[in-house]
This record gives sequence, C-alpha cells and structure tokens, in this order.
Amino acid sequence: MCIIVGQASAYFIILSISISLTAVNIFRIYCSGSHGPVLLLLHGGGHSALSWAVFTAIIYSRINCRVVAMDLRAHGDTKVKNPEDLSADTMAKDIGKVVEALYGDNPPPIMLIGHSMGGAIAVHTATANHIPSLLGLCVIDVVEGTAMDALNSMQNFLRSRPKTFKSLENAIEWSVKSGQIRNIESARVSMGGQVKKCEESTSSSGVSNSIGEGIIEEEEDEEAEEESSKKRAKEDDQETKKESIFTWRVELSKTEKYWEGWFKGLSALFLTTPVPKLLLLAGVDRLDKDLTIGQMQGKFQMQVLPQCGHAVHEDAPEKVADALATFMVRHKFTEFKEGYLC
Repeated sequence: MCIIVGQASAYFIILSISISLTAVNIFRIYCSGSHGPVLLLLHGGGHSALSWAVFTAIIYSRINCRVVAMDLRAHGDTKVKNPEDLSADTMAKDIGKVVEALYGDNPPPIMLIGHSMGGAIAVHTATANHIPSLLGLCVIDVVEGTAMDALNSMQNFLRSRPKTFKSLENAIEWSVKSGQIRNIESARVSMGGQVKKCEESTSSSGVSNSIGEGIIEEEEDEEAEEESSKKRAKEDDQETKKESIFTWRVELSKTEKYWEGWFKGLSALFLTTPVPKLLLLAGVDRLDKDLTIGQMQGKFQMQVLPQCGHAVHEDAPEKVADALATFMVRHKFTEFKEGYLC
C-alpha cells in the first residue's frame, strides 16, 4: 500500500509522510497536527476527504488532537486495484490497513468519525476491531431505518443531478443553490474532490452544448432525428470539447448493489460497539426504533443540529466541532487548547 499525503490550502497542516508497501493500492490522506489523539475522518458516498477541510481547521483550534482525513476507495485521488469493490467489509479492511501503514503495530488512540456512507463504514470498522486503539465512535447523519427507506428513491435522486458542469465554479454554485452543501466556504473546497475534468471522449457521447447557469445536461436520444440536426449536434460537440467540462468522480448509481450491505443491521452494530459513541443528526426524525430505545437507555450520546442539510459537518462545521470537542473532553480523551473558551 502506498499512501499519498495531499494538501488543501490552510485547512490541513500537512505532515510529511510517505509510506509505500506496494504500488497496487494508493490512498490519498490529508493530515493535521502532531500530538494528541487521532481523529480519523471518513467521508460520505461521492465525496472526498476535502469535505472535512473546514471542520478540520475548526476542531484543531478547539482541542489537542491530530486529524487524518482519507479518500476512501474509488473516491477522490485514491487508486486501488479493484475500485468497483465497495463492500462494507472491503472498505472497513482498507481503514485498518491505512492505520497500520501509518502507525505500525502501536497506533495512537483513535476517534473514528464518519458521515453518511463513511459513518456506516466507521461502524463496520469498529465492530470488526480493525482499529485496536479505538477510543470512540462518532456517526454523522446516518441511521439504518432512514437509510434503508431512502434506498428506493436514491436512483431517482442521482438521476436528477446535473451530469456535467461547465467549470468547477459552476459545480460549486450548483451545490450551494441546490442545498447539497449550504456552506459556500466548504463547497469551494469540497466540490474539488467530488468532480473532475471530463475525458475528451466524454464530450462526443451525448452531451449537448446547452448550458444553463454553466450546467451541461445530457441529451435524450431521438430515433428519428433529421440529418441537419445531427450535423448541428456534431458541430456543438466539437465546440463543447473546447470547454473545461467537469463531471462526477464517482458514478454512485453503479454502487447500488452495495447500499444494503452498508446500512442493513447498522443500528444493532452501532449499539453494540464497546466504546463511547456520539450520534449527530440533522433532524430527530432520522431516529429509527432501535436507536430510539438505545438513546433512552443511555447507550450513546446524541445531538440534533437543526437547520442543516445532510452534509452536517459541512453546513455547520463549528457546531459539529463544538459537539465533538465537548464529547471528547467529557470522556477525558483530550483537553481543550489553552486559551480556547468553550
């Protein structure tokens, strides 16, 4: 395994780390800090480690800690031999291997934090004991019941998104206007990990040049199109090739066969993980029956952060950082930084 340390402006204070075991699997990680417990951050489906950038800068100002945010397999700039294998078991093993590559047989105390798909993978990683030095677990806006109910409509949601964008700036603008990321500062960093420049061949495979607010929509096939229209379309395609067109890095619709494996049985696994647990939600309606009972029994700490979308840690990074910092200090995992007034 080869680990590449990436840089994201001032959000991550980069440590010079280069670990190479084999050239088969290359994981992109972003690091900040040099002492204290490690916050290992796992992003949601289609996102990347950059979704944690603004949060990292804030949490690092609150508590003594180190931060490691990684691009999961088939996401961001991580490259693996079998990128199509996004099973929960494989992704959980990836986390363990990255920790081992970074710290060897004596890893520091680690707090595992995951959002959405990353939250589910965090739970699977914890219950499989891939991190022997695990301190605690924080899951952000993913609950088994809600996630399973949403699977039927997920493909419709994915189809409703633009297929391509004229520029990265247009992708950022869309993410904010659509409410996918409600924090413009985070969107400016995060979207760079979600989209990529299209290959030249993409421009000639049914992408039209009709741009609305910089978004290029996919053309529907027409069986009886006139020859003159075909000619105009070809000319449009040639012009489109000259544009800097961006598309999604991850085709989430093709990962459908793994969705159930990510979320089924998640509540029971979360409740039985033998470490202190924190659940952060955008709304109390996300709770399912098992978690409602578990929360009443005091098996985990829960906090609802209203007026946030699904990307809670991007929409309200200060609130998430405050909740997590308070949780970690309460459990004596770390201390507030000198001079920080909580």
